[in-house]
Amino acid sequence: MKLIAACMAVLMTTTGIAASEPQKNPEETKLYQIIDREWEWMLQEFPNAATYVGDPRYDDLWPDSSPEAIERRDAHARALVDELEGLDRERLSPEGRLNYDLMLRNARLTVEAQKFPGELVPLNQMGGVHQDVADLLQMQPRRTVEEYEKVIQRLRGVATLVDQDIALMRRGLEAGVTPPRITLRDVEKRIAELVVDDPAQSSIYEVAFDQMPSSISSAEQKRLREEAAKVIRESVIPAYGRLQQFFAKEYYPGTREAIGLSSVPDGRSWYDYQVRVMTTTDMTSDEIHQLGLSEVKRIRGEMESIRKQTGFEGTLQEFFDFLRTDPRFFYTDKEEFLAGYRNIAKRIDPELTRLFGRLPRLTYGVLPVPEYSERTQTTAYYQPGSPEAHRPGYFYANTWDLASRPKWEMEALTVHEAVPGHHLQISLAQELENVPSFRRHGGYTAFVEGWGLYSESLGPELGLYKDPYSKFGQLTYEMWRAIRLVVDTGMHAKGWTRDQAIQYFKENAGKSEHDIRVEIDRYIVWPGQALAYKIGELKIKELRALATRELGGKFDIRGFHDTVLGAGPLPLSILETRVREWIASEKGR
Repeated sequence: MKLIAACMAVLMTTTGIAASEPQKNPEETKLYQIIDREWEWMLQEFPNAATYVGDPRYDDLWPDSSPEAIERRDAHARALVDELEGLDRERLSPEGRLNYDLMLRNARLTVEAQKFPGELVPLNQMGGVHQDVADLLQMQPRRTVEEYEKVIQRLRGVATLVDQDIALMRRGLEAGVTPPRITLRDVEKRIAELVVDDPAQSSIYEVAFDQMPSSISSAEQKRLREEAAKVIRESVIPAYGRLQQFFAKEYYPGTREAIGLSSVPDGRSWYDYQVRVMTTTDMTSDEIHQLGLSEVKRIRGEMESIRKQTGFEGTLQEFFDFLRTDPRFFYTDKEEFLAGYRNIAKRIDPELTRLFGRLPRLTYGVLPVPEYSERTQTTAYYQPGSPEAHRPGYFYANTWDLASRPKWEMEALTVHEAVPGHHLQISLAQELENVPSFRRHGGYTAFVEGWGLYSESLGPELGLYKDPYSKFGQLTYEMWRAIRLVVDTGMHAKGWTRDQAIQYFKENAGKSEHDIRVEIDRYIVWPGQALAYKIGELKIKELRALATRELGGKFDIRGFHDTVLGAGPLPLSILETRVREWIASEKGR
């Protein structure tokens, strides 16, 4: 799942919640006063996050990334931890204690992150100011003249946004904190595509102004388009021109050659921190590496069984090559490719009621990955919607180079990114009532991505994977996540080279060469993030097995799934406590 990185980083660590009814207990009242205040503070400090969750009050602004603003936010986080630690947890209600524990945990992690200069790397091939502006404008409301005026005002702030990021990257060069050079090979071209002669040819203009609602008069449409074109011509394009020159002449030549996070100052401690944050566990990189090797071995055995079932007589490696290259497995038309995904999604929808007692009201759709990011983007991702902004969720499928997008992976990918994966889980969380906003709109990667991967295993219960090649596709995706445990820890903690990681991937999965390289480069610039999928999936499977064993004939799959999803995303240890309490409750019925 791809999300706007800056927004998610904020939402996963912010401590604010939406306005809640204060309890009679004075300590509880104090807690909710703090969290209401913090939510408002976060929305003001991070206007992009406000847009993301559907609050339109700051749709004309960008976050301030000046050194002064960064220090102010750091000081605020330290003060918040002190304030929360001053509360008496024992005087809170059970629900108050959960909110307090999650809030304090997130705030402490935010303070701990201050030891590592993540702000000095605001741009890589996965995102940055060259891509995030168009992404955010795409989800920003654009129905009225007032909303378009906010878009134009936000465009006026792009130059400052770009210049602040250039300043941060210069500091990163001085400190030796940059992305590895190999991962940035296509970024200058992406930036150059924004330096156009005609503002109407800018992807930013196309996203926001190509299609305007008929409810806005022709005269107003003309005025707004002309004003937007003027801002883009006089401010936005020159800013991207400065970024292109800086990137080509200073940044790219000065970036590091080593790929592992351990190669930057205090990098090993930084990676250990990332592992804890992303997995919500205390597992070490060595433990995770060994788990990955074990899972790869297990899944290879299941792959061999499917290979034999298809009648293919060559080796597993030859079977991988066959799956990567045989024309029968690929679409040649982009619209037919997207229609294939939509067909799978609609076949899944009516089956969900057998596995879930509660389904989201928010709808979703399937769209192609935007052209401005498709070459460096992964196979697919999910962009959450917003009930508040009346914005549906979207499953984005990458249509670039259809010869690397096999049909046999499409069912597993749809289950993960749409339903019952990310769309179902995230939308249900957004629609929870009387639950803090940081739990409805934020997340823990191990829970969110663990649920997505667990959802892939539900395919047979949804009527999928009847074709052995589609079943092999599901195993390929499970293998993909097991490989991540090996190569992510390998590159960042064990000194593996990029070529080693690519080769290990090729030897154990049927993914295309292009996909493998894009994925490896993603793990390089998002250290630890890729570990969350398998760790989370295995925990959910472990809890399902526990519930099945303990409850026997009383086990209800819908009740189990509703319990897992019913409190929003949680750290894995708290999820386990919640499921065990549900098991005890079911036993007592």
